[in-house]
Amino acid sequence: MTTPSPSFAAPQRDSIAALYIENHAWLRNWLAYRLHSWGAGMADDLAHDTFVRILASRSDARRESIQQPRAYLTTVAKGVLFSWMRRQTLERAWLEALAALPQPQHPSPERQSIILEALHEIDAMLDTLKPRIKQAFLMATLDGMKQQEIARALKVAVPTVKGYIHKAYLACLSLIPDE
Repeated sequence: MTTPSPSFAAPQRDSIAALYIENHAWLRNWLAYRLHSWGAGMADDLAHDTFVRILASRSDARRESIQQPRAYLTTVAKGVLFSWMRRQTLERAWLEALAALPQPQHPSPERQSIILEALHEIDAMLDTLKPRIKQAFLMATLDGMKQQEIARALKVAVPTVKGYIHKAYLACLSLIPDE
């Protein structure tokens, strides 16, 4: 009987496991210090999310290539923390908008969840756009600015603004599922 050859994924998994074992408590404490008002549970969740992000992104690298594991973990954790904070801000804004509606106009809890998820998807999509495109789109859609006003504010030509907004709308349309 032959033994199966070890896969490339096994050393990868083992190296991430070692990174986890050696640094999880430190990372959790680092996050807990920054989340003091949110509690230890949130620090645990975000430490977990940090390692999940590392597992998802390090398909071809090995633990040995990380010269400073805690600096690396801090960088990844800052991204996770920033994403979480943005999500919290978006959810608070949604709840404030919902509270401003008269009770009879409140969507059902299921509909509220769907709307909130759509807001998160749009927010994530907008982050993939170049900053000028995102800015022009937000100025047009949220601030209600005219293309000439946006062009003056961004110091670009009106056709450039039209192109920016067009690209952003196409990106939004890409979120619509195919029927």
